[in-house]
Amino acid sequence: MHLVHLTASSFFGGPERQMLGLGRSLSGAFHSTYLSFAEGGRSAAFLEQVERHGLEAQALRNDTPNLRAALRELTTFLKIRQADLLISHGYKSNLIGRIAARRAGIPIISVSRGWTGENAKVKLYDALDRYHLRLMDAVVAVSDGQARKVRRAGVSAGKIHVIRNAARLDAFQNPLPEYREKLRQLAGVTGNEPIVLAAGRLSPEKGFDVLVESAALVQQRGTAARFVLFGEGPQRPLLEKRLAELGLRNFVLAGFHDDLDRWLPWADLVVLPSHTEGLPNVALEASAAGLPVVATAVGGTPEVVRDGLTGYLVPPGEPVMLAERIHELAINSSRRREQGEAGRRFMQDRFSFAAQAEAYQRLFEKLVPARMRRAA
Repeated sequence: MHLVHLTASSFFGGPERQMLGLGRSLSGAFHSTYLSFAEGGRSAAFLEQVERHGLEAQALRNDTPNLRAALRELTTFLKIRQADLLISHGYKSNLIGRIAARRAGIPIISVSRGWTGENAKVKLYDALDRYHLRLMDAVVAVSDGQARKVRRAGVSAGKIHVIRNAARLDAFQNPLPEYREKLRQLAGVTGNEPIVLAAGRLSPEKGFDVLVESAALVQQRGTAARFVLFGEGPQRPLLEKRLAELGLRNFVLAGFHDDLDRWLPWADLVVLPSHTEGLPNVALEASAAGLPVVATAVGGTPEVVRDGLTGYLVPPGEPVMLAERIHELAINSSRRREQGEAGRRFMQDRFSFAAQAEAYQRLFEKLVPARMRRAA
């Protein structure tokens, strides 16, 4: 069966890792092709990674604002390549992909990872996305929490399938020692201070302003923890200003790094202060790397973080409670180790790419049963 994945990738991040991991884990009966809108050339990093892993990848020649030409190009590709199924990721892919799939006479699945609503423009895109989800043949929600949001958007229950994101269980088995020293230098570690790592787009829904306030409270308690935040986004100036106001010496804005998985294993704990989430890849990868996670109990996060066992859950927007849990783990290395090991076991039991691929294959069989039998 020929599957075409359509996205508008602007870098190689968590959602892109999920797409690539699925393609690599599907059985030999499936051939995956990855198409991306060019995004001004920013899709190249993702497409290069796809090709590096032996899968087919291509950038569409047409993009915003010439979406009619993009629709014609995509429709022609689906017909000429005799695609059996289109899988779309994101609002632009949903909008163009749904029409192209109908014209090509094939079913379409949309993968719903969450909505950010970070500004008026994004809120409009989110609203368009929720509308178009109702018209899909199937919608994959990456968590039970996201499935509830998709249902409230008007998608019929029979179209919704929960298939959770997966953890790259083999990605952290042999961490590179040089990254330990690089992270210690970046964080300004001079002794045995624990490193608290956070990562994500610097936008309001991620709650990093709350993390800054929590770091100040941790510092006031005399806890020798160092905070490193990987990511870029529109909130950087606000965060820089607040760090200066608080006089925080234990907090580093490290910028965006496309090799986060190499830094991650050398941290001591990971924090996700988000106000909203689908199913956070950072939490999955932190647990796979054997790190405890302190996170807000939003969206699908409670499905990944087991409170008191693999980390701690706190309400969103509560810097005092967040700081308390960070402090608790920062001063207790044995508890960090116990929760990190429990998290790794939880990922192995519940969040493998093999299990994810099996769930997708069952969905493919429902949507394309005749072609599926011929492929087998």
